[in-house]
Amino acid sequence: MIHSTIGSTGHLLVIVAFVTALVATYAYFRAGMAQGTVAGGAIEDTLTWKRFARITFYVHVAAVIGVVFSLYWIIGNHYFEYHYAWKNSSLSLPTGYTISSFWQDQEGSFLLWIFWNVVLGCVLIFTNRSWEAPVMTVFALVQAFLTSMILGVVIPGLDLKIGSTPFLLLKEVMPDLPVYKMDPNFIPKDGNGLNPLLQNYWMVIHPPTLFLGFATTLIPFSFAIAGLWTKKIQEWIRPALPWALFSAMILGIGILMGAYWAYETLNFGSYWNWDPVENSSIVPWIILVAAVHTMIIGRKNATALKTSFILTIATFILILYSTFMTRSGVLGNASVHSFTDLGLSGQLLVYLLTFTIVAIGLLVYRWKSLPSDEEEVSTYSQEFWIFIGATLLCLSGFQILATTSIPVYNKIAEAFGTVLNMALPADQIGHYNKFQLWFFSLIIALTGIGQFFWWKRVGKGKLQALYNPLLIALLISAAVITFKGVKDIQYIVLLTTAIFAVVANGTILINIIRGNYNLSGGAITHIGVALMLIGILFSSAYTRVVSINNSGLMISRSEEFTSNDNKENKENITLWLNKAEKMGDYMLTWRDVRVEPRHIPGYIPKSWVDIVEGDFHAVALRDIVVNNKKYNSKGDTIEIFPENFYYEIDYREPSGKIFTLFPRVQINPRMGGIVSSPDIQRKVDKDLYTYVSMVTNPTAEPVWSQTENFTVNLRDTFFVNDYVAILDNVVRTEQVEGVKLGTGDAAVKAIIRVLDKDKEFVITPSFVIRDRMVARKPEVSNELGMRIQFQEINPQTGQFSFSVNTTQRDFIVMKATEKPLINILWLGTFVLVIGFILATIRRFKDFIKMRNKESQPAGQSKVKPKVQAA
Repeated sequence: MIHSTIGSTGHLLVIVAFVTALVATYAYFRAGMAQGTVAGGAIEDTLTWKRFARITFYVHVAAVIGVVFSLYWIIGNHYFEYHYAWKNSSLSLPTGYTISSFWQDQEGSFLLWIFWNVVLGCVLIFTNRSWEAPVMTVFALVQAFLTSMILGVVIPGLDLKIGSTPFLLLKEVMPDLPVYKMDPNFIPKDGNGLNPLLQNYWMVIHPPTLFLGFATTLIPFSFAIAGLWTKKIQEWIRPALPWALFSAMILGIGILMGAYWAYETLNFGSYWNWDPVENSSIVPWIILVAAVHTMIIGRKNATALKTSFILTIATFILILYSTFMTRSGVLGNASVHSFTDLGLSGQLLVYLLTFTIVAIGLLVYRWKSLPSDEEEVSTYSQEFWIFIGATLLCLSGFQILATTSIPVYNKIAEAFGTVLNMALPADQIGHYNKFQLWFFSLIIALTGIGQFFWWKRVGKGKLQALYNPLLIALLISAAVITFKGVKDIQYIVLLTTAIFAVVANGTILINIIRGNYNLSGGAITHIGVALMLIGILFSSAYTRVVSINNSGLMISRSEEFTSNDNKENKENITLWLNKAEKMGDYMLTWRDVRVEPRHIPGYIPKSWVDIVEGDFHAVALRDIVVNNKKYNSKGDTIEIFPENFYYEIDYREPSGKIFTLFPRVQINPRMGGIVSSPDIQRKVDKDLYTYVSMVTNPTAEPVWSQTENFTVNLRDTFFVNDYVAILDNVVRTEQVEGVKLGTGDAAVKAIIRVLDKDKEFVITPSFVIRDRMVARKPEVSNELGMRIQFQEINPQTGQFSFSVNTTQRDFIVMKATEKPLINILWLGTFVLVIGFILATIRRFKDFIKMRNKESQPAGQSKVKPKVQAA
């Protein structure tokens, strides 16, 4: 049965959400216009329009929640007749990943953004009534544009499509499927499922956090526009600043979550690849951080006030620009993270241009009304150093944006009939690092210097307070440079400035905590950034490959392995099943291929189960016992994650200690077949990062060679490929796996030793006589890639016949790297977040205190009506 009601309801609620957003925009606009009028009935007009706008916005909120519920109901109940559910989810997904499939595609991610906006809009309505009309005008207008992205309406006559709805049936999206000719009501039994790379706990929390960060950038933008509109040129900063800090914190956390997901899941060996989509999220964050700094001094410095307007507006515009780049298809193959084009590029462009033109136009219109500084800012003032830091942040963001936008330049040229053929840098990491390393060396040094000027510890003619932190930093830097062997000048500069920032901000922090720890947010945040830069420096620039190929043999002739002077051939090693191999200080042994069962801790050997093809179930081939606890009996059906295979690799250290890593390989046709993810051994001073580069396909059946027949006597030797085999004995046996022996049945097994270069293997094929029928139970050795079957026993000659087949021996090619001091990076992120939290709480307290103070006369007006009228 096709569940059409829930889809129709969802689509109707999207239309309601769009219409109510437009109506709320108009009503709030009228309330804002009335609020700025001095006519006698203006107050009553304002209250009437504001009340109507608020009710309309609440209807919009209810509609959005209804849309979210409808889509999740479709996904959660596996209504695969809907294209969105069929494309992005499947029966095999556990609850957490089913939730993730909600925002895997464009429509769901837009809906997530819309949802966060209505939550934030409600918070603003309840916390700041004096700014409600102008701020919510901007909010509601943004909601109208966002809901239009999932509207899915075609205007008759114009053949104009507005938005892409997630509530289309599969039949509506793919009407030409042959199955619909046979069965018009066909419903798939299962969906395509979530991309296996996204089946990670970080992807359950990273997108909602990132989109909350996107949504929060709208708040300072709305206050800035409201300030320009209502001529409250300076007043807007106080309510906007705590939200700007909160936005910088949430957006930063979202970006860091994505970096950690990449580090744990992708195999490019790092947490940041300067991918265009990564860049498009970090540039607004950098500009937002610059805006926060100028807003702090904007109430007492006219230049900083003007800059605050520009940067706050630019942050939101850059969020829209990044949305356009990642969702319009303009990036094409430039990023693995970008969405495919759903035909929304025109809408996205209108969205971007509308807010860009309106915001810049209003700023230009009010520019002459903005105050100007009567005197130049002194080099020794607080404002000067904050402004210099903000300028450097903006230059850093501009450099990233300028390069990332190359595909956009090409598209613009195409629109005018010109071909630019500009390309992104071949070595993206080297290109961006070349600039960003120097930018952040200067920025992080300024965080230390700026703190001393901010707290008036130094000034004109007295810089002595900076000498001690500088001397301590130089001594520490010299020790680290010597001990760690840092030689490149750019790394020496970055390391020295980062250590100086830690020492200088730490000095200020100690003094602040003695007085009022609530004021310590800035110093703690700066220390966090400095620690992150130190961690990034060592973990990226001084990564050491430990899987050096010393065999002298080329592993692969593919371009991936032979490019860059055979780089990957030199930096990967081959492991054969159960054969120890030396790698640096470690002795490695690949033990087994394992699968991941659900509801059972850890991984179990693949040989324990028979995986049901195209399903998320497997049949237990033996009792499933893990950590002395029995979970399933032989023959039971168990649930597994069918795409994931884990390669059990033992690392033996020089001390004799053994630890085991389980790098993952996914069978992922959408990503080109096999995709590998790392496993990490975490130590205090470094991470050992291991991933599998190449494997024999764990789902493919072995291809056996033509059969070779051997007839031998006991103790005879025979040769199979490069191995020497010896028939040691033939003995009676009472048990043969998979064969039930009864009274009168007989079974024997051959004991065959196969000699490898440094190891012996024993293979025991069986010969069974059961119910006067002959059964031959072959024995397979994966380590040798060999199958031996006991064919005949000749009692007259005492000879035994065997048939032998061989196949490719199981192997893996793996790469291992050491990432020194990476824990300093993760420590820095934690410190950064703590600093942001303290700064945000402080500014929210300041705002609430001032808001309550300003609203106090309104409370007294109940006694004095004339004051209320005034």
